[in-house]
Amino acid sequence: MSFPSPIVPVNRGPLVGPRDDDSRMPPAPDRPTAAINPDEGLVEGALRRVKEFAADMRSPDQRMPWIVVAVLSGLLIYSYWPGLMNARSSWDNPQYQHGWIVPVFAVLMIFWWRMPVTEVTPSARAAGIGFLVASFVARLWCANFRIVTLDMYTFVPALMGVFLLAGGWSMFRWSWAPIATLIFMYPLPDEATRYLLGPLQTLATILSTYALQTIGLDAYRDGNRIILGDGQVLGVVDACSGLKMLTIFIWLAVMLMLVGGLEWWENLVIAASAIPIALVCNAFRITTVGVMYNFNSSLAEGFHDSLPAALLMMVLAVGFLVLEMKVLSYLVVTEDTAPMAMRGVSPARPPTGPVAPPAKHAAFPLIPGANLGQKRTDQPPPEPGGKMG
Repeated sequence: MSFPSPIVPVNRGPLVGPRDDDSRMPPAPDRPTAAINPDEGLVEGALRRVKEFAADMRSPDQRMPWIVVAVLSGLLIYSYWPGLMNARSSWDNPQYQHGWIVPVFAVLMIFWWRMPVTEVTPSARAAGIGFLVASFVARLWCANFRIVTLDMYTFVPALMGVFLLAGGWSMFRWSWAPIATLIFMYPLPDEATRYLLGPLQTLATILSTYALQTIGLDAYRDGNRIILGDGQVLGVVDACSGLKMLTIFIWLAVMLMLVGGLEWWENLVIAASAIPIALVCNAFRITTVGVMYNFNSSLAEGFHDSLPAALLMMVLAVGFLVLEMKVLSYLVVTEDTAPMAMRGVSPARPPTGPVAPPAKHAAFPLIPGANLGQKRTDQPPPEPGGKMG
């Protein structure tokens, strides 16, 4: 079985075969259509999109929405400047060192998923104004109770309202997901940090102690401390609680969901696995430090907060996520990738003309070269004397 995509796939070329979604936007009126090469790489795709954007900007109907987006976004940034500076100061904290790259990736995804703007309906303008009004009302409420973090968060729905007001539902359909990822450039509320820190410390300590005991080393847990066999004390402090990698891994999982070409239920599994993967990777680092204490304590202390340790955890987390995406791609065979025999279709003669690749029912638009969740196809080769299906 297959699931329809809630977001229109990026495809500016002519449609071949049956259509699954009649709401697909047409290309810009003054730009000729051309079929997209399915083997197009990142560099070729970026160059093509730059040329398409330049061609679209020659049309007043396409240029004006982006001018409105630029002007209103500039006003929003001016209004939210104190909150943005607070977010910038939090990036010095090791828990949020990834914050600076979040807006960079958001802008790149908006550029990659951009499609021509169609007519802006009154309902879209009303919804855009509603987003802005709701965000400003929430800001006033936060200012009254001096809730700084929630006040910063309202920048995200306000920016969504700008895109919806300027470009309508067609622009909102492909821009809301990249804009939503901007929430990860802000720090967590103090209450969330306070209630997450203790349980994560305990879990990291328990997992690391069991791992050390499993590999044959003397270790036992005393609160949030690990007592090694030679009396060495390995304290699992706040920085080891897993919150540092938790925020980074959740953002990383969201990014892989956006570019991986997965279905909605696979995205839910990936999102749910971000926290366990963060804990496992953090426990792996603590266990590695505990093993190193048996050989050189000074080396272990230097490795704990070093760049190689952070890179090791990041590589391990990415490996877990990619492996999970591959396993999910083999668990369910969708209708468009099932063998012909399973669908009751006889093998057909090979077509004489060019054939478009089968559509992937992804929850988000695909990015060339990043289809990590591509389903396996077991279709047999066409037989010479087969009947037309």
